[in-house]
Amino acid sequence: MSKAKLSKISIYLPSDAPSQAGYAAEELRHYLGLMSSERVGITSVEQGVCIRLVQEALGDDDSFSIRSSKDGALIKGGKRGIIYGAYELLERLGCRFFTATIEKVPTLTEIVLPELDISQSPAFCYREHNYYELAKYSRFAVKRRLNGAHHPIREKHGGHKAYAWFVHTFQTMVPPSVYGESHPEYYALFDGKRVTDLHVNQLCLTNPDILDIAVESVRAALKARPDAEIISISQNDWGRSCECEKCRERDAFHGSAAGTLLEFVNAIAERLEPEFPNVTFDTLAYNYTRPIPKEIRPRHNVCVRLCSIEACFAHSFETCDDDRGVTLPDGTKTDFITDLRNWGSICDNVYIWDYTTNFGHYPAPHPNWHVLQPNIRAFRKNNVKGVFEQACGASAGSTDFNELRAYVISSLLWNPDADVEALITEFTDYVYGEAAPFVREYIEYICREVEEKNIHAGFQPHTDLPLYSKETVAKLFELMQKAKKAVEGDPLKLWRIAKAELSVRWVELKNQTKLEGVYDAEKINRFFSDWRAFGMTRIDEWCSQETTLRAMLEDVWRGTDLYKHWSGDGPEEL
Repeated sequence: MSKAKLSKISIYLPSDAPSQAGYAAEELRHYLGLMSSERVGITSVEQGVCIRLVQEALGDDDSFSIRSSKDGALIKGGKRGIIYGAYELLERLGCRFFTATIEKVPTLTEIVLPELDISQSPAFCYREHNYYELAKYSRFAVKRRLNGAHHPIREKHGGHKAYAWFVHTFQTMVPPSVYGESHPEYYALFDGKRVTDLHVNQLCLTNPDILDIAVESVRAALKARPDAEIISISQNDWGRSCECEKCRERDAFHGSAAGTLLEFVNAIAERLEPEFPNVTFDTLAYNYTRPIPKEIRPRHNVCVRLCSIEACFAHSFETCDDDRGVTLPDGTKTDFITDLRNWGSICDNVYIWDYTTNFGHYPAPHPNWHVLQPNIRAFRKNNVKGVFEQACGASAGSTDFNELRAYVISSLLWNPDADVEALITEFTDYVYGEAAPFVREYIEYICREVEEKNIHAGFQPHTDLPLYSKETVAKLFELMQKAKKAVEGDPLKLWRIAKAELSVRWVELKNQTKLEGVYDAEKINRFFSDWRAFGMTRIDEWCSQETTLRAMLEDVWRGTDLYKHWSGDGPEEL
């Protein structure tokens, strides 16, 4: 195979090519032009040395192939694959799409196509991450090969897997505002009382009326969203199942509340399959429904989304010795890796809901860098088909090098065997320049701390965790100071390091106030002023930065501690 030189660059696109191939051609034209400063033509006449685009599903919408020859290159792929193939070729030429606003595009005096004979398919058919750039800038999500519900990707850009309802939908199916007063028996019994409160209710799944109401609600939702491929029929975000006698009997019979839930979901999926044959009915294996039931199995059109919320995220699922787990009806406990293996063995359509940040303190350094790859590999090994990595959901992001984390995770969702060290090195070298070695030392330091001292960290640990000792904070400050000094002559990179340093400043400030009772007015004022100056909003998952400040001054850990419910306190507008 000989290399092709593109002295006069052209892109062949059939005149009847679908819009996705057209978008791939436009992206190639843009970046090739940026690299070479040459005029790049798109032609429907196939002649000479050129890049040829053929939109053709290679088993699914996401797969693609690239074949190069002396005449140029041929890219084939489905509606998303054709676009991914175009980006793959650009990456082989040296482009990198680090964030929505930071891209590496080399300047080339001569573009020589590399010798390629490759085919790629994703490890997971559903790939999702809700870090704000990937949710806000859908074209960046395409570059990172994501296709989940949080990425509103237009059809011309390849589209995404659309949900009619996402999760926690019991209250949508049987709304307490409609039935709560007239039929309290539709709702779960907690401590001897039927609870219809919007934020803490569940359904009583053994009530004979519930199924018909739910079927009609789901039918209406699917009719309203004809583009939907999937709909969630799942418990509310509240950690208890109904305690009525019938529900307890069914839970005990199945050995898990997941069995009672699956009876309900399977029944809806069976009823509606004739009308919606291409829709998947999704549910959660979450909290009390996480362990598998003894005998009942999901129907072929049912998806089980397994959630890792109780797990430790400082060590990989397969190696962690933490004793946290979910309690079964018989009083025994089960850990996450056991439940992952069990669901993977009985269900052909397992999705994952995983957690990748500290939801109680978004800025706090989260020591999960070394577990991202082994955990995602564990998903692949156990028959998982889709993964949602939940991250900081604040509307303008946060600190803790989340842009880098998002870059690594999206790469692993496509290929769990990607070279993580190379990804981190390339990103940090370009984004932080001379400060990069100190950024990498920072990341390695917090990971070594939890590994060598066997410190466990859940999804929302407070900053009194041993990881955030005074010694650790001092070390991280030292590394940030070295990083700032290394780029003091580069305002842009200095700005990026100063933003990253807010993570350490937050931990120091929170621990001084909460653990030592020290309130330095100037330091508090400066932190919150700087936080706002960097354009960021929430510090805590469920409340505004104003409420977080109030919590600090009232000597409580989180702003949510000031409210009866954790549902938040309104918009996070600047």
